[in-house]
Amino acid sequence: MSKGVAITGMGIISAIGNNVAENFQSLVEGKKGISRISKIDTIHKDDIMVGEIAYTNSELEQLLGISSVNNYSRTGLIGALAAKEAVSNAGIKDMNAYKTGLISATSVGGMDMTEKYYYNYLENDTNHRYIESHHAGDSTQKIAEQLGIDKSLVTTISTACSSAANAIMLGARLIKSGQLDRVIVGGSDCMSKFTINGFKTLMILSDTYNTPFDENRKGLNLGEAAAFLVLESDAIIKAENKTVLGYVKGYGNANDAFHQTASSDHGDGATLAMEKALEVANLTVKDIDYINAHGTATGNNDLSEGRAIIRVFGNTPPEFSSTKAYTGHTLAAAGAIEAVYSVLALQNNVIYPNLNFKTQMKEFNITPQLKLKEKKLKTVMSNSFGFGGNCSTVIFSKEQ
Repeated sequence: MSKGVAITGMGIISAIGNNVAENFQSLVEGKKGISRISKIDTIHKDDIMVGEIAYTNSELEQLLGISSVNNYSRTGLIGALAAKEAVSNAGIKDMNAYKTGLISATSVGGMDMTEKYYYNYLENDTNHRYIESHHAGDSTQKIAEQLGIDKSLVTTISTACSSAANAIMLGARLIKSGQLDRVIVGGSDCMSKFTINGFKTLMILSDTYNTPFDENRKGLNLGEAAAFLVLESDAIIKAENKTVLGYVKGYGNANDAFHQTASSDHGDGATLAMEKALEVANLTVKDIDYINAHGTATGNNDLSEGRAIIRVFGNTPPEFSSTKAYTGHTLAAAGAIEAVYSVLALQNNVIYPNLNFKTQMKEFNITPQLKLKEKKLKTVMSNSFGFGGNCSTVIFSKEQ
């Protein structure tokens, strides 16, 4: 049984950087990764803005040393790259020296490739290989192969936009219970026509830069990204005298059972998730120094989350901001992307600005942090709320 859950490695690739260092530099410089669509041929390419990763699939294959004849989806490619950075950052030499698992989150899975060849499957059998990589678990299996994990738990979580947060939560619980000594946790989602068309149908995509918590917000920008964290037990930290980046201090998951694609107007699920996370962490609201909000810049989410923050913290909550104005909403990967950003905030004692904000929401008086702020941080709360009422909160700390 492990008392603490230490974070010893992180890896990330997003629209604002191809690794952890590049992402942090963009965060502190206020550099947005939002642009017009360039890598997918869609009829909506001039209607919306997105957060795309700079690398092409061919460039990702070369970075991973994979033959051009493969059945990797883009989800698998970016996921493998981020996971390998996390493992390298953690200084892991022998992946199977301890009971090691992988929990990866995704919603897109391999549909970016199956939709690409949908119309010519029956005409040309050379693309049949992508059918096998369509399911959500395939990218997880590919990542496990790249990492050399072959003797323990390898599993996939798909709970919409809370997926990666739930992967972190499950990994922490497996370490605390003694079932695993080390778990690589995170998520990966690439851009696809399916998600573009789906969110377009919901009429929640913005044709300009997204504006979290702004009265005149027009909707979200979809993004693609992958991020992973290495979680390790007290025993490994002691045995190998490892450097700890931070700790998973608390976590909570709830479902408001309100609507398939909308959150409760009063933030019922979000409130429960934050309260549960505080309880698990044995912390009070006064102990939280910064909230990395879900903040999708949609009418429903920002209202719901804002009200939930007030219900939990009162009318004077700690500084909060959404980083989705930088990266776009990366769906199942969002919880892992923002976990990395939360740990970076702790390490560097900074609070990121909520970009693009101009007008205060009329429903409440709390306002996100608008400028980069230096502040001594001990704890950061990160929210990830998804379709189907899936609400998750994870608390990160400097100390066990």
